[in-house]
Amino acid sequence: QVQLVESGGGLVQAGGSLSLSCVASGSIFSRVVMAWYRQAPGKRRELVATITSGGNTNYADSVAGRFTISRDNAKNTVYLQMSNLKLDDTAVYYCNDGRGTANWGQGTQVTVSS
Repeated sequence: QVQLVESGGGLVQAGGSLSLSCVASGSIFSRVVMAWYRQAPGKRRELVATITSGGNTNYADSVAGRFTISRDNAKNTVYLQMSNLKLDDTAVYYCNDGRGTANWGQGTQVTVSS
């Protein structure tokens, strides 16, 4: 089973930046679509961004132009660079494959303050 460990969250003021990382175990990492998701309090988990094994990316409309997803297949790591953060970006952020089929990790809390 693939294990996912997210890190890099924290408290940041609106307009600030944060960079998240997710290390995945398992040899198939380089061959699968990876994604970042987030879940805000009282809301359903939502897809934020995806990246294919070849590096093609897609973003939710709410984060397009502000977030950048990237990956390092040699390190089994996927990243999420977040800039111009807004209050609505406050959530627990998770990584998973593009369909959310791996076991979910603990996530990393991102809190944006005014």
